[in-house]
Amino acid sequence: MADLHTISRALLSVSDKTGLVELGKSLAARGVELLSTGGSAKTLREAGLDVLDVAEITGFPEMMDGRVKTLHPMVHGGLLALRDDKGHVAAMEEHGIGAIDLLVVNLYPFEATVAAGADYDTCIENIDIGGPAMIRAAAKNHGFVSVVVDVEDYDALLAELDANDGATTLAFRQGLAQTAYARTGAYDAAVSTWMANAIGEAAPRRRAVAGTLAQTLRYGENPHQAAAFYLDGTDRAGVATAVQHQGKELSYNNINDTDAAFELVSEFAPEDGPAVAIIKHANPCGVARGATLIDAYKGAFDCDRTSAFGGIVALNMPLDAETAEEMAGIFTEVVIAPGATDEARAIFAAKKNLRLLTTDGLVDPKSAMLTVRQVAGGMLVQDKDNGHIGLDDLKVVTKVAPTDAQLADMLFAWKVAKHVKSNAIVYAKDGATVGVGAGQMSRVDSALIATKKAERMAEGLGLAQPLTIGSAVASDAFFPFADGLMEAAAAGASCVIQPGGSMRDDEVIVAADEAGLAMVFTGMRHFRH
Repeated sequence: MADLHTISRALLSVSDKTGLVELGKSLAARGVELLSTGGSAKTLREAGLDVLDVAEITGFPEMMDGRVKTLHPMVHGGLLALRDDKGHVAAMEEHGIGAIDLLVVNLYPFEATVAAGADYDTCIENIDIGGPAMIRAAAKNHGFVSVVVDVEDYDALLAELDANDGATTLAFRQGLAQTAYARTGAYDAAVSTWMANAIGEAAPRRRAVAGTLAQTLRYGENPHQAAAFYLDGTDRAGVATAVQHQGKELSYNNINDTDAAFELVSEFAPEDGPAVAIIKHANPCGVARGATLIDAYKGAFDCDRTSAFGGIVALNMPLDAETAEEMAGIFTEVVIAPGATDEARAIFAAKKNLRLLTTDGLVDPKSAMLTVRQVAGGMLVQDKDNGHIGLDDLKVVTKVAPTDAQLADMLFAWKVAKHVKSNAIVYAKDGATVGVGAGQMSRVDSALIATKKAERMAEGLGLAQPLTIGSAVASDAFFPFADGLMEAAAAGASCVIQPGGSMRDDEVIVAADEAGLAMVFTGMRHFRH
């Protein structure tokens, strides 16, 4: 096959008409014959362009509400024929099949239809058949055919034609073909995922996962790792759909940590008051609620000021000037919030390395979604942990019953523990974390680390005793032995929230009673590996 192939005939059939007229005019000015269908042909004609209807070359009108219009040898033969194969050329001549050198197609908006909450039948009608068939045919024959599936590639196509006197290079066509197959693959993935959900198939035999490139990252977790960020096409509030107002490009670790921070702070509804979460290496180093946003920020910061340096801060309500001024006193990588005042943005403008992201609302912590993790030779797929516990779900198992204030702190600590790497221990008091132990192989070690952090912060704040005295402690999973519970009691905790379910629950309950602790079981655990 030759490297250069001149475009003499193009088929344009698009759902998204953005840029169609401009593209059509540019191609026509280069002497390219235009073929088209339905609404695309109408749009081009209204712009004064000469267009040949596909129905004129197939001899069949569009039928069945447009379901059948391009599925014909006159179209697919023109796309698939090898121009350097004598047999293919002879067949084209015998049957009057004209070669198609350029295919421009974008598909029915299936993903947008699903996102809009359309009913089953409407979604089915928005599954494109002819478009993917033509795209795959043109991409397979990229030795001779250029296929464009994205509006953003129109300019690149025209630049290629200008650079090569109306022709495209093989390398350019190969790139277009790869993009085309990725598009049809993503499209089919969207359809199959939607259908699995629609029919209640939790574990379909085959599962496809797809994404659209948002940005190529400088590197991954470490400088020697290549990385990129892809979007899944949903409009879920968060780092993927946020607007970045300032600061340099987000890194792989920034994106990962910002997502963790925003998921955590979204556990706290704005109508229940301001809340702030500070994240470092995907773990919370401080979370607090407050009467005002600045109070919440100070409470979160005072849990672990050392770890907060260079951290990610997430807010559950729009950032105001007073809080922004307070935040500006320490180096912070990213701040994410559902909005920011002009005054707050002006304060941050002086912090060149600080990224400010704003979102359209918070994440619904009870929303359903899948999480995917790749392992060697496969991938693990599970529902997002959207488990929720309320007061009515708690079972008091000790002789001492918790007070209302203790219950509030226990539920607060429980929400935070859900977002801490296992094994997780979280101390909380008066609506703020005062010690966090994360990611240890032993729950006892997590309790000790949380205690030591609390003691260190008490010294730094000039307090007479650590705030773990009189605190609530949350454990993401049951205490298998009483030793972890005793470490919490030694730290001064007065009440405990944990899932329960250990073979030694009775021993742990006895130990809690002997220590004078109030303890509740949730019946739900929150492992986060």
